[in-house]
Amino acid sequence: MDIYLPIANLSVNALIIVFFGFGVGMLSGMFGVGGGFLITPLLIVYGIPPTVAAASASSQVTGASVSGVFAHLRRKGVDIKMGLVLVSGGVLGSLVGAWLFALLQQSGQIDTVIGILYVVLLGSIGGLMLTESVRSIRAQRSGIHPRARRRRHHPLVSWLPLRWRFYGSGLYISPLAPLMLGFFTGILTVLLGVGGGFILIPAMLYLLGMGPTVVVGTSLFQTLFTTAAATMMHATTTKAVDIVLAVLLLIGSVTGAQIGARVAMKAPPEYLRLALAVIVLLVAVRMFLGLAWRPDEIYSVELS
Repeated sequence: MDIYLPIANLSVNALIIVFFGFGVGMLSGMFGVGGGFLITPLLIVYGIPPTVAAASASSQVTGASVSGVFAHLRRKGVDIKMGLVLVSGGVLGSLVGAWLFALLQQSGQIDTVIGILYVVLLGSIGGLMLTESVRSIRAQRSGIHPRARRRRHHPLVSWLPLRWRFYGSGLYISPLAPLMLGFFTGILTVLLGVGGGFILIPAMLYLLGMGPTVVVGTSLFQTLFTTAAATMMHATTTKAVDIVLAVLLLIGSVTGAQIGARVAMKAPPEYLRLALAVIVLLVAVRMFLGLAWRPDEIYSVELS
């Protein structure tokens, strides 16, 4: 079942794209991640141009985040004030990211930069997740339970001026810390088409010292608005958003997320994290091979 993607300017198998969305949606439901950091590399490996893959993935992440935000709002699991500061930084980062994206696109280096950034990010995150999950499994088998970590923000955050009270998170810190965090995430959202949750959630836990009850909901709140802003930036500047591709991905991801959530309720979390780490590392290796492997024919001509 082939379908034409007008912006990518190629025909693809619609069922395969829906399957990609289903698989990433299932991972989102199982592991609580947005999945944008996996869907873009999968699309690139399949043959979608990196610029279109990154831009379209951000729109798909926007749609997938809506239901999650409302669910956490009903459970009062969103720090609105913290989320608005993160969103402000994310929107500013999206503007800078769109400028960098257009600059790299004009120089012809955008595909290479996206590939390198994904290899570095996925390799480092996958390695950290693999180490942490193996340590947890060993501790569980030996019967030794690690001491619970005391919730506290990083000392660097304490040095920043102009402290505010964030009652939803129980914090008294400078808004500059979440503002800079949102700014960095906004740049990544535009360049890579990711929601940023795989970086934002650990940073909110270990840098800002937020409690786990509000981290996921606040992260989704920021992701929703930042990816929406990034999609608008792409639509108005780079013209790289393929709405047909985004809709196919969204159809699969909505269904996969429901199934993944049910699987997550039955499977041990340590083994789920181990499986995700292996998947992330495999994608990183495949992306690295795509960048470093010398093809048999450097130049090719295709007549249509």
